[in-house]
Amino acid sequence: MSEKHRMPMVAPGAVASSIVKKGRRFVFMMIPPAAGFFEGVIDLAASRGLKTVAVLNEDTLFPRETAQGGAELARRKGLQVILAEAYPKGTTDFTALLRKVRAASPDLLAAATYLDDAVAITRQAKELDVNPRMYALTAGATLPKFYELLGRTAEFVYVPSQWEPELVTLRAGGLIPIARQYPGAREFAEAFRKEFPGAELHYYAAQAYGGCQVFIEAVKRAGSLEREKVRDAILKLDFNTVYGAFKVDRDGLQIGHKMLIMQWQDGKKVIVWPARFPTPPWSQRP
Repeated sequence: MSEKHRMPMVAPGAVASSIVKKGRRFVFMMIPPAAGFFEGVIDLAASRGLKTVAVLNEDTLFPRETAQGGAELARRKGLQVILAEAYPKGTTDFTALLRKVRAASPDLLAAATYLDDAVAITRQAKELDVNPRMYALTAGATLPKFYELLGRTAEFVYVPSQWEPELVTLRAGGLIPIARQYPGAREFAEAFRKEFPGAELHYYAAQAYGGCQVFIEAVKRAGSLEREKVRDAILKLDFNTVYGAFKVDRDGLQIGHKMLIMQWQDGKKVIVWPARFPTPPWSQRP
């Protein structure tokens, strides 16, 4: 509808690059494309001297793009992809697949998942004693429910995250100057919690708020609500919102925002720079 009516739309939830790669002129992504979700994990693995990676994914659009992008990023960084397999949506028994992973013995296991499969793969990896030096999951592993269901089995899991409410207090060895990267994040978090007491503050809210900031900024710079002028202004934006950096290419693909890489440590998610590396074998964990 945005194309039909030539109405600029900042799409906070759009993650598949195909959304903007079909000649659409009025759709703009807030989230980095799925293909780049494992960028930080791969960078970390390469910087630590890891050599091999196994990539798993649910065989649906978002996980598929994430896994394919992760494998390509790994190859560019000099890591060898020794296993890459997809599993059907709804899979609950990952025994055969994890035995393949164990036999391949990758340094890094990266799985593009949602919540249910992230929990099942992690639980069964422990049961089968699958012990990569790094273990990374997407999407569902960012949720508190992931840790609630797994307890300390979730410890040391790496997870790409788009935004965290703790950004206003977290520090990562000088990784990023938080205030400059996420201006207004503290005030946003405080206002959200005041307005919606008891509600979970997660990246969906920050994305939506940041999308509104983008549109307002574009209108200000265009000096008009005329649709083509607003569209052109969005294409030229390069600034930070409460959600982080915003910048798109000529197709509307997000190229400014970078994923955070978090790790579950002592029941909390922390920015992993530096990280607790390598991941210890299951037998050596408390």
